[in-house]
Amino acid sequence: MWSNFAVVAGQVFILFILIAVGFFSGKFGLINRTGAKYLTDVVLYLATPCIMVQSFQKVGFSSELMVNLGICFVCAVAIQVLSIFLSRAIFRDKDKSRRIVMRFSAVFSNCGFMSLPLQRAILGDKGVFYGTVFVAVFNILVWSYGLLDMSGDKKSFTIKKILMNPGIIGAVSAATLFFLRIQLPEIILSPIEYIAALNTPLPMLVIGFYLTRFKIKKYIGDLGVYAVCAVRLLLIPCLSLLIMKLLSVNGDIVTACTVAASSPVAATTTMFATKFRRDVELSVGLVSMTTLMSIITMPLIIAAAQTF
Repeated sequence: MWSNFAVVAGQVFILFILIAVGFFSGKFGLINRTGAKYLTDVVLYLATPCIMVQSFQKVGFSSELMVNLGICFVCAVAIQVLSIFLSRAIFRDKDKSRRIVMRFSAVFSNCGFMSLPLQRAILGDKGVFYGTVFVAVFNILVWSYGLLDMSGDKKSFTIKKILMNPGIIGAVSAATLFFLRIQLPEIILSPIEYIAALNTPLPMLVIGFYLTRFKIKKYIGDLGVYAVCAVRLLLIPCLSLLIMKLLSVNGDIVTACTVAASSPVAATTTMFATKFRRDVELSVGLVSMTTLMSIITMPLIIAAAQTF
């Protein structure tokens, strides 16, 4: 296990070096809030869909991968449903705005920004292949359950918002090419690969920038924040790993899903909290705290997933 831990810790540490670059870039004014927003848009609308297409193209079609794709989808849905159940059972704060942000934070991990680069580093294109499935499930739920819970308004929920977000479009495009066995020519695939390469450094720079807004003193004595960190970084990934192992799920699928399940709070939390006037400061604190803590928790849990 310790050899696996060292490998995973090394990959996580590389990501945190990139986060540190983003942090100091924010401190010295190289990245500001507007720049961070534009970088986020580049990742969401260009880099993430491209890395999905690239990975599906690289692995190639096979009946085994089709079966594994279905298994991964079921695992991703089960993990998200488990997360929703646990968050609603555990977080009952009297302050509605605070309670909603805590529940949202516990359910939705940074499975796009943080997980896809790590899945690729550990498992190669196959890791992103499985990670894409998790991102698709994430996007379906975040734009349905997440949107409805955060807004408190049923009118905000539409099928169009679920289907027309970049995560779903990228996953559907990649899956369509995969199932139809269409191999893109090199002249098209090469630009896709260049854009896909941005999916590792840019999200880390954005996360680093948002860490500059984190006021750690405010949350040192906040037990609710620690509870969210424990549920998001330990309880959910450990229970997910245990269930997958008991069901004898394939090793690569377990690792890919564990990476996604053990990731820190999604940056989407702050975006939604801002849009629907919830506790924005708390959302920033939770994203920042879990991101910092994940440098220790993620290698341990992922190493356990690869060992047992």
